[in-house]
Amino acid sequence: MFGLGTPELVIILGIAFIFFGGKKLPEIGAGLGKAIGSFKRGLDDVEEAGLDIKKSIPGVREVTAVKDKVDKARNISKVISK
Repeated sequence: MFGLGTPELVIILGIAFIFFGGKKLPEIGAGLGKAIGSFKRGLDDVEEAGLDIKKSIPGVREVTAVKDKVDKARNISKVISK
């Protein structure tokens, strides 16, 4: 997680406690958790929309099927050559 270890996190939480106080920290944590959850849901929505767009483009299914067959052939050739 960003290269932060336990000592660094303790120092950051200590500074946050001094700066914001004990009563505000739970509110800040809850707000941060909601923001991260909202961001993840937004990313999922964008990814899903991208998949829908890919499915609606003509020929994508056929190209995907051909790609899968080529990948299987490559895997088989790797196994045979070993």
